Amino acid sequence: MKINITYISAVVLHLFIGFIVYLNEDLAKVYFLVAFSFFLYRIVISPTHLKTFEVLKACAYFVGAEVLLRMTKGAFSYEAGKYLVIGFMTLGMFYKGISGNAYPYFLYILLLVPSIFVASTTLSFDANFRTNIAFVLSGPVCLGISALFCYEKRISKKQMTTLLLFILLPIIAHTVYIYFYNPSVKEVLSGTGSNRASSGGWGANQVATILGLGMFVMAVRLFAKSSSVGLKVLNLIIFSAITYRAVVTFSRGGVITAIATIMVFVFFYYTKISSRKKSGLLVWFFIFSMVFAGTWVISSSLTEGYIDLRYANKDHLGREKQDITTGRGELFEKEIDGFISNPFLGIGSSRAKDQRIEIEGQGVTSHSEVSRVLAEHGIFGVIILLILIFKPLDIRSKNRKNYYFFAFLCFWFATINHSSMRLAAPAFIYALALLNVYYEKPPLYRKQIK
Repeated sequence: MKINITYISAVVLHLFIGFIVYLNEDLAKVYFLVAFSFFLYRIVISPTHLKTFEVLKACAYFVGAEVLLRMTKGAFSYEAGKYLVIGFMTLGMFYKGISGNAYPYFLYILLLVPSIFVASTTLSFDANFRTNIAFVLSGPVCLGISALFCYEKRISKKQMTTLLLFILLPIIAHTVYIYFYNPSVKEVLSGTGSNRASSGGWGANQVATILGLGMFVMAVRLFAKSSSVGLKVLNLIIFSAITYRAVVTFSRGGVITAIATIMVFVFFYYTKISSRKKSGLLVWFFIFSMVFAGTWVISSSLTEGYIDLRYANKDHLGREKQDITTGRGELFEKEIDGFISNPFLGIGSSRAKDQRIEIEGQGVTSHSEVSRVLAEHGIFGVIILLILIFKPLDIRSKNRKNYYFFAFLCFWFATINHSSMRLAAPAFIYALALLNVYYEKPPLYRKQIK
């Protein structure tokens, strides 16, 4: 049974990191500083032809580590994940420049600016202008900068697989941290709502989102990168462990997004592989489905059936809940009303949340980036959405080799509609869809003529 020792070593290292961070959360700061120094050093010393790859590896790692660093206060800022991605991408532009065809994303960034001026006149007196603007625009700016850098950058299929691994490794550490933080889900059950305690003491929506991304990457490794039965079994075990913790957060968005993204990936991967490999893929997809079903049964048993009620939109007594969106539909409608009442310049950045504070006394943050963009940016928001949706399709029409393309866009679009852009993950994954992925040519071995 052949097993990739390098991959195993990286997994074991991050299992250890998750454990020691649980034992002493102050070590999360050391973890952050070591990781930051390592990746910055790699970018600076790498040869020119590897700069792009090293920049993307750094971004990928901190995208995977973002929620763990937030919940352990390991980074310098709550928004450190987005700021680091912006910083690394900007450094990458210094070394490698940007494509002249990426101008729509430069326009996209410019279109974000008017909402700041509108907000200066619409935000309430009590609102912290700088903090509110930074919170709302850090995600969109992260996406814009990432798209500018990634647009048409060449990267091999093997390098893309490595990038996904760098996203996965800190998610594995995060999963270990949650297991030790809350070993028994049954003890913290109080209903069928999102469960902060079973999510490691942090927002269930963010935790489920990042663990859902981990589920997707593990599925990719199972189907496209596991060269032996031993690796496939290992990846199924890791997938099941991550899936269980994602499910018992009781936050549905991240899990549903993961399932949808996996299905999209498998479909397009199936169309690209040879007939010989297709039969093997179908066999392992069946095994994968059984493992997922088994994980769900375990989750149902350990939550005493509460998780089944959650996904059936019922409370702990089995009564049907009136709103399957848990209030998000109402938020969406109000933000669309904001767009209709201010269709040209919008209501201004962060004003949607500010209005809810004024009217309801609490500032519930939007869960849909689509409605928020329309409400706060007006007609500019319409142009922004058109750029984000149609520009990647333009790339796809010219290069169909990237079988991750639609899976990446699926993750981005589903995530911004259940979790807005709270994390750097949807911005970075969107940008990966803009890369020019090529296939390495196998080396030719010629017999020497004697």
